[in-house]
Amino acid sequence: MQISIRYFTRLREITGKKEEKIFFTEKQKITVSLTLKTLSDRYGKPFTDYIFDSKDQIKNFLQLIINGASITQDNKLEIPLQNGDTLIILPPVGGG
Repeated sequence: MQISIRYFTRLREITGKKEEKIFFTEKQKITVSLTLKTLSDRYGKPFTDYIFDSKDQIKNFLQLIINGASITQDNKLEIPLQNGDTLIILPPVGGG
């Protein structure tokens, strides 16, 4: 099972990538939480500090998008992911 991840701005700097695929076993229940924790293990403290607040929740300023649809539920971390899904981690966009 594979999930594609797309990064922008600071996360591109942390990971050194614009996009990558993460592979899981078929037996695992893949959620947003498992995906982000896998990435935290891979990229360490800079990634973890950017994504999670002190209560291990996704920081409010980040927007998560799965297959083009923004996640707005409070339980973002428990949303299941399917084989071939794309998760985008989007920081706030400013303009003037």
